[in-house]
Amino acid sequence: MARLVMKFGGTSVANIERIRNVARHVKREVDAGHEVAVVVSAMSGKTNELVAWATEASALHDAREYDAVVASGEQVTSGLLAIALQALGIQARSWQGWQIPIKTSDAHASARILGIDGGELIKRFKERKEVAVIAGFQGIHEETGRITTLGRGGSDTSAVAIAAAIHADRCDIYTDVDGVYTTDPRVVPKARRLDKVAFEEMLELASQGAKVLQVRSVELGMVHNVRVFVRSSFDKPEDIDPNASQPPGTLICGEEEIVEAQVVTGIAFSKDEAQISVRQIEDKPGVAAAIFVPLADANINVDMIVQNVSEDGKTTDLTFTVPASDYVRAKETISRSKDTIGYKSMDSATDVAKVSVIGIGMRSHAGVAAQAFKALSERNINIRAITTSEIKFSLLIDAAYTELAVRTLHTLYGLDQA
Repeated sequence: MARLVMKFGGTSVANIERIRNVARHVKREVDAGHEVAVVVSAMSGKTNELVAWATEASALHDAREYDAVVASGEQVTSGLLAIALQALGIQARSWQGWQIPIKTSDAHASARILGIDGGELIKRFKERKEVAVIAGFQGIHEETGRITTLGRGGSDTSAVAIAAAIHADRCDIYTDVDGVYTTDPRVVPKARRLDKVAFEEMLELASQGAKVLQVRSVELGMVHNVRVFVRSSFDKPEDIDPNASQPPGTLICGEEEIVEAQVVTGIAFSKDEAQISVRQIEDKPGVAAAIFVPLADANINVDMIVQNVSEDGKTTDLTFTVPASDYVRAKETISRSKDTIGYKSMDSATDVAKVSVIGIGMRSHAGVAAQAFKALSERNINIRAITTSEIKFSLLIDAAYTELAVRTLHTLYGLDQA
């Protein structure tokens, strides 16, 4: 017998029939003798609708009331799933984030989980054999008693945090794909599903553009060593053996569980990038801070940073990337600080993409990046900027060449399906 957390996203609970399908997945695990907590998202499209209503009511709305509105989507889904489970003869009860409680910071719309008391859930597993159906994406700020939400994708974070709190053996993330692939199959049809991915690799994949898991959920899994299993909710519940060592899907786990790591595990990419170059800055202490502190104060995340000597040989140029959604704000922030920074000009571009090559096997293999540079040059793909870490390197290229670059690298590192 195991203790499981099962998380279902918006497309998995999009209507009553799909909610009944989710209930059958849960019943399969309960019938196998497992203790189960379920975390659900709002029905597909409902959160967007609620956000639109809040914005229509007032463009400058109170963040606390915004959270009260958007958290209601998960409340509906958790209640409906509990009803569907009861109709199948399963003892079930719905829970809102504040009832457990899931304690968070007071950063409304982007709160962070501070702690979860899983004691009552564990007690009900043992005494009542009761399935807990929990509204994801939400918690409570203890001091004010206000409902908070965790930001988009927050239900993944809720699920992993609850798994840690109740000492679950595994956290199953059910979604509309059947696992983590070597890259996006829509770009590379030969992409293959991975059986296992190390936490560090998944963290890089998620942060560099892969959409399967939210970054914070992977961070939590790594910190608390919660094994996360990505699988499809559209597989027929009756076709899955709940006692199998690993059903179809991808296990996100510690590196020690991966016997022989490939050099490269996957290729991630993001077209939601913008490049800003600040030209001819006086090369002196404090200049970088003059640029990046105002950006940090504006909550603009800076990714790739490249510094080089300007054409005149006396000054320096700084090039960096920001999310495309922050492009205009970033330019305005730098412009306001022009006197402090002391730069001559600023160039920018939005027609760029970031392609990242990720794999824990890079630690023990030399020349992995050099292979990519050679292969891309043979395809006449120009590299604008490069950043590296122990298990990843990222390349900034013209957006028009994204798919060609991804396919080239996927084949180069032997990731195509056999």
